[in-house]
Amino acid sequence: MSAVTMHDVDVDLPALVDRAHAGEEIILAKAGKPYAKLGPIEAVSAQPPRTPGRLKGLVGHIPDSVWFDPLPDGELDLWEGKHKHYP
Repeated sequence: MSAVTMHDVDVDLPALVDRAHAGEEIILAKAGKPYAKLGPIEAVSAQPPRTPGRLKGLVGHIPDSVWFDPLPDGELDLWEGKHKHYP
């Protein structure tokens, strides 16, 4: 663990971040007193890659009319902001 001054942080923050990423813990000092700590974070567990169609079959068949039929007039009015609250 090493200590650096705030001036060092202003001058060379990218290098300090690289050192922290490499595993070093760095104490940031202000007015000669420890002020904050810069260090590595634990690796975030990687999520498995997305697989297209993984949820296929869970919902069942959705008819095309759900996506392509025009909205009923009342619902269309709501989307267009013609009513302030739901009827």
